[in-house]
Amino acid sequence: MYEERLAEFSRERLDGRPVPDDLRTMLVAQWENRTDFRHLLDLRFFDPGELDPLLDTSYLSEAERADPEMQAINAGAAEMATYVKLVAEGGKGWIGYWLHPDEPTDGPWPVIELDTEFSYWSMAGSTLAEACAADRSRYQDEPDEQTAFSQLSARLTDLGLPLSGQDFDDLHDPEWTVDPEELTEELIDAERAKRGLA
Repeated sequence: MYEERLAEFSRERLDGRPVPDDLRTMLVAQWENRTDFRHLLDLRFFDPGELDPLLDTSYLSEAERADPEMQAINAGAAEMATYVKLVAEGGKGWIGYWLHPDEPTDGPWPVIELDTEFSYWSMAGSTLAEACAADRSRYQDEPDEQTAFSQLSARLTDLGLPLSGQDFDDLHDPEWTVDPEELTEELIDAERAKRGLA
């Protein structure tokens, strides 16, 4: 029923890569106006045509968009959108996957968070749902993160989205081969050089 819509999401947000199972489940729930996952994980998946935050310059004035320094920053951010595949608004800003070609391909896609100050954060977990559940467990009424994560995991399982079953302390915590913060600076510096600003 949603195959074409999932294919469109894949083309627009993941460069045509297969939509992971957990993401598929959460997308369909959002499209069916079921709010359980959004409430539990604080996620809102992007709608078709919604601009990627790394490409969005609408918040800048015309003068700021004309400024060569800002142009260099925006061009570097746009280049980062090649590797950072943001799929949802949530957490500190936006959440997605770190898919730089130099990262290992034999494990789960690393989940990455981009905050509103345009800093990148690694998220522990082998899936998007697991990473968001781990993050949300820090903000529950239960003061123990391990217990809070187990409770969230059980609620997600009840909704048809089982997590890996790992304990909070044993979650997959990816180490980046390419640091997105450093790469951002390199790309912006290269854009500055093109504009004679370096």
